[in-house]
Amino acid sequence: MRRVVITGLGCVTPVGIGREAFWGALQRGESGVRRIEGFDVSSSPVQIAGQVRGFDWERELKAKDRRHVPRTVPLALASAREALDDAGLQPSDFTIEERRSFGVVLGTGGGGLAFTEEQYKYLYIPEAPGTASIYTIPSSTHGGLSSELSMAFGLRGLSHIVSTGCTSSTDAIAYAAEHIALGRQDAMLAGGSDAPLAPGILAGFCLMKVCTEDWNDEPARASRPFSRDRSGMVLGEGAWVYVLEEYDRAARRGARIYAEITGYGATCDAYHRVRLEDTGEEPARAMRLALADAGRAPEEVDYVNLHGTSTLLNDRIETQALKLAFGDAAKRIPMSGTKSQIGHPQGASGAAGLAATLCAMTTGFIPPTINLDEPSPECDLDYTPNRAREARVQVALCNCIGFGSKNSALVVEKMG
Repeated sequence: MRRVVITGLGCVTPVGIGREAFWGALQRGESGVRRIEGFDVSSSPVQIAGQVRGFDWERELKAKDRRHVPRTVPLALASAREALDDAGLQPSDFTIEERRSFGVVLGTGGGGLAFTEEQYKYLYIPEAPGTASIYTIPSSTHGGLSSELSMAFGLRGLSHIVSTGCTSSTDAIAYAAEHIALGRQDAMLAGGSDAPLAPGILAGFCLMKVCTEDWNDEPARASRPFSRDRSGMVLGEGAWVYVLEEYDRAARRGARIYAEITGYGATCDAYHRVRLEDTGEEPARAMRLALADAGRAPEEVDYVNLHGTSTLLNDRIETQALKLAFGDAAKRIPMSGTKSQIGHPQGASGAAGLAATLCAMTTGFIPPTINLDEPSPECDLDYTPNRAREARVQVALCNCIGFGSKNSALVVEKMG
């Protein structure tokens, strides 16, 4: 089994465009949640989201492609370009064999659903301006997202999508790492991209009653993981993409290495379409599997990045799962919930949490869980409330929980 390391990171997020902007906003405790722009939400009970702002969508696409692809594509393209540049790689200089050994694996929950919704408007509402795209079908299917990156950079390795709900990008990163570890590929673009902000999608989430309706007038305070007065999640969007490489390959070319991926675990409660089973046993087992895969004991972990959605059930059950997985060490380990700042980017959640974890490893500051003024009584761990904290993070676990009662966890370690 070959060692797998992270040598590049790029992102487009609700709190900043690019890695440095994202990390800076995390450390400052900024919120990217605002009133939704782009469509009318005046009659919606939920009017806020973690929406990307200041991003030049058109710059990432050729003019002929702009109306033929979903929003997830330019998000992923910009993130991938930054990741490749950060890793010091120029695909245009690759040999044919290098292109064939460089793959793409992305995670997404909704893929092109917002694009599909728009196309249906053109198809079924006679008075709607514009015409449907001839690529309505291929651009609506999830699988086209990875192909867009493969085509843009001329990468001829495998090109796959993982869609497992909110755990999608955690699973995609692990899947990509396994292909490198097994010698099937030498390098990969891996991560997540999701953009679930559209009228119909928002209405569907409102029907499920999982999004908060209480903070439309104070959006920056709306995402409140582990807080006593939390009342539901906040939708978000964004993309976080990484360059993964086989360690010896990265070392030979003198690449900067952010971290090594050393462990992965995944389970399913097999319980419900949306909610977790109350015991927290299966998310705890996913974390224990990841630790065992990494050969690490709970007390060796320096930081945990949490799923932390701000729903009443998730935060309580995730806390219980952490206690089951880490035992006495759970009380000692600093943790934080990135969604407090960016909202819930659905299938890109795990990739976002990994980026926050690399921030802690690289800068020496653990990002905070903001809006945590009064913790819920059943949420009694160290969530790094409201302010970033200086810390040395060598070993970290990133936790993810998804619809369909899926659970996934990654262990990453700083080298040297």
